[in-house]
Amino acid sequence: MRRFSRLLFTASLLTVAAAPALAQDSAFGGQSGPDLSIEAIEPDGAAADIGLAGQQPVDIARYLLANGASEARLSPDGQTIAFIQRLTGQPELWVLPASGGQPRQLTFATGVTMFRWLPDGSGLFYAADRDGNEQPGYFGISLDGTRERSILPAASGDFRDFAGFADDGRFVYSSTLRNGLDYDVYQADLQGNSRIVYEGHYGTIAKSVSPDGRYAIVAETVGEDADNLSLLDLQSGELRAIDAPPVEDRASHTLGGFEWLPDSSAFYMSSNSGREFGALTMVDPSTLASTVIEAGDADVSDIALCGGGFAYVVSRDGFDSLWYNDGDGPQGVAGLPEGTYDIDCAASSLMVRVNGWATPGDIYVVDTSDLSARQVFASTFAGVDPASLVRPQVVRYPARDGVELQGLLYLPRGAGTGGDAPPVVFDVHGGPSGQSSPTWDATSQYHVARGVAVFKPNVRGSTGLGRTYSTLDDRERRLDSVRDLVDLKGALAADGLIDGSRAAVMGGSYGGYMVNAVLSEYPDAFAAGVSLFGVGNWITALEVASPALKASDRIEYGDITEQRWRDVYGQMSPVFRADRIAVPVLYSHGAMDPRIDISETEVMVQALRGNGITAEFIRIPDEGHGWRKLANRLFYYREQARFLEDQLGVGAVGE
Repeated sequence: MRRFSRLLFTASLLTVAAAPALAQDSAFGGQSGPDLSIEAIEPDGAAADIGLAGQQPVDIARYLLANGASEARLSPDGQTIAFIQRLTGQPELWVLPASGGQPRQLTFATGVTMFRWLPDGSGLFYAADRDGNEQPGYFGISLDGTRERSILPAASGDFRDFAGFADDGRFVYSSTLRNGLDYDVYQADLQGNSRIVYEGHYGTIAKSVSPDGRYAIVAETVGEDADNLSLLDLQSGELRAIDAPPVEDRASHTLGGFEWLPDSSAFYMSSNSGREFGALTMVDPSTLASTVIEAGDADVSDIALCGGGFAYVVSRDGFDSLWYNDGDGPQGVAGLPEGTYDIDCAASSLMVRVNGWATPGDIYVVDTSDLSARQVFASTFAGVDPASLVRPQVVRYPARDGVELQGLLYLPRGAGTGGDAPPVVFDVHGGPSGQSSPTWDATSQYHVARGVAVFKPNVRGSTGLGRTYSTLDDRERRLDSVRDLVDLKGALAADGLIDGSRAAVMGGSYGGYMVNAVLSEYPDAFAAGVSLFGVGNWITALEVASPALKASDRIEYGDITEQRWRDVYGQMSPVFRADRIAVPVLYSHGAMDPRIDISETEVMVQALRGNGITAEFIRIPDEGHGWRKLANRLFYYREQARFLEDQLGVGAVGE
């Protein structure tokens, strides 16, 4: 399966335990804690009136309530599918027969962040943290859901990344427990006994384990978009390099996860080393020799071995296609909805989870004998008419320096052009090495239904458009990607597709920084901004970043301990240019955020308010880097919709 690398149910686990959320030792999270002297709006717990099904306009809550399966995996025997669903308001584990049937909920009030099947298929191993603080505990639950226990309790400062199980039930994970900064590789058993196998430095993270338990594949983070790949002998502790290109030619080897042959004699991966796009590659662990199996002009983004062959996903402009090769050449799998695909395989059954612009999360099973696809789980739309949903179109425009930029444009049905063109919201992805893809997006579909276009830019630095493109915003060139937003807005307006005078920009995480940056660097470009948990001061943000971010920041941004880079970001940080921001901005942040401290938003709010600029602030006490809980999502996105529609001159929410 693709990189969800953040997860034998034996008799030793079959004991009753307290609910995992209560088993965490303390509510550690965040860095400085919120400044409660700053005026802010917080969720009030009030019930949301979502109106009646079919009532127009459709309330935004109905789009948010539409949901499906997120991460999904087949049991070792191929008979059962486990998946994460948010039907109860937070992510929980569910199971259903692979042949179809009634889903059954396994976990309750846990907030699952990751899971894996136990090697013997008798239950599930999962991770859960406290209110988004990203410092999880590990738990086990039996397949019937009646027996559950803590395996490795959470600990303050212990950020973990799960690699996988060996056939004997031992598992490997990476952890910052030793010093709160460096990731070390651990091996553990289901009784909770663990040992350090390898002491790492910054982002030395195990990604996969060979079935025989001898090896772990280890990726050392090199920037946000690349890694050096090694093979760790779990018995001797010897680490051998598989591929470690020079930084200027850095590559990613984790684009599609890792798949081992059952006898541990080789593994498959997707790597763009020495090429622009991720190629399906086989590696021999004894010699470390690699062989390219399939390569093209788009990334291989997921891999699964099954039915005597292998399946793989190719991502082009964010739209995925599924291929299967049984030795007679690749054949395409038809009959799947548009979107992104995550695959898993057991026996001869190939499972596909689809997330698309009209598909919150469906699950299909493909028969590898004839490649027929059968739906076994369908999303719920909470009363939203699927026929009303809008398909994004891929657009490309040259930047002022000639670099070709790309993005996804959602236009309201019947949208005019020129003088009748709709207002627009630019929705900037995080990362910076993320990619806007045609996945389910409740807020985008809500806005286009209200007559507002949504544009999701993939500015330089985004992934999925070639290895070179992803490096074009590094270090001193960071503001080039900010300028891309202005160039794209100008091009869309010049083509008559949007009303450039009624354009807002929003984004979360790194996208929140992009909002702060474009409003301060180009004060006349946008009419309003929405910044969710973004960076205001790069110097402080890089100093207190979580361990996973520190591991990549040195390449992506430079070493902030060096005066050179402190000088660069002293000039580039939005808070030092906040006096140039001249439009209203809605800010928001979770108090438990371990990645970007809430102080990054607080300094921007205080700076704008001090300059007489409207800066609304939503503070969410029980969330981290994003909103997981349904009550908080309903509260926040209703406020966001109100703000945007007010600023863009759209009718009031709920009319």
